[in-house]
Amino acid sequence: MAKDKQTLAQRNNLIRASVMGANDGILSVSGIVIGVAGATTNSFAIFIAGFAGALAGTVSMAMGEYVSVHSQNDAQIKAEAVQNDALNNRYDEEFAFVQKKYEAQGISEHLANKATQEMMEKDALGTTVRERYGFTLHHEMSAVGAAIASMVSFPLGSLLPMLAITLFPPHIRVAATGVAVLIALAITGYSAAHLSGANEKKATLRNVVAGVFTMIVTFYIGTLIGR
Repeated sequence: MAKDKQTLAQRNNLIRASVMGANDGILSVSGIVIGVAGATTNSFAIFIAGFAGALAGTVSMAMGEYVSVHSQNDAQIKAEAVQNDALNNRYDEEFAFVQKKYEAQGISEHLANKATQEMMEKDALGTTVRERYGFTLHHEMSAVGAAIASMVSFPLGSLLPMLAITLFPPHIRVAATGVAVLIALAITGYSAAHLSGANEKKATLRNVVAGVFTMIVTFYIGTLIGR
């Protein structure tokens, strides 16, 4: 039997993990390489520091995504068990809860009762889980998929600041890297907000400001250490 196709939410979860992985790769490694550039002009030392940060960040992001998504899935499985028990022991209460939810959406009492009866007869567990917890049964996210998406996207994102800081001439490389990073952060910030339905302008600005703050702080700390 062929496997079911991924739902939109499951696909968006993988895209979200990819975008956030790339964003963290850009932000984290840019802070490292610019900080080291404040302490030394040695291009090899800057590149090695960035490479080490990219390697550590890749593993950290992948494991973080795996644990996070796994925890979310465990919570959904627990909610399913709780609702299954509730339906076996307090069916009338669950029926009334669903009906009131429908009535709160502006549906008349008669129609809400009829809709609840039809939904509960068709899939009582799925209906009550959806109305109480806001998710659909058996649409768990892939923890492995999210981990792999982050593991691939983080080092790809980290390449931008690493290449910029090493390829540009020493007298402009910090400024040039900063500009390249801010453009990239604007793109990833906008993309993440668009996927999650958040305010795109605010999210983009917030991401860019975070990048500016990170680079300024790490550069001046590196400058103080390098003296």
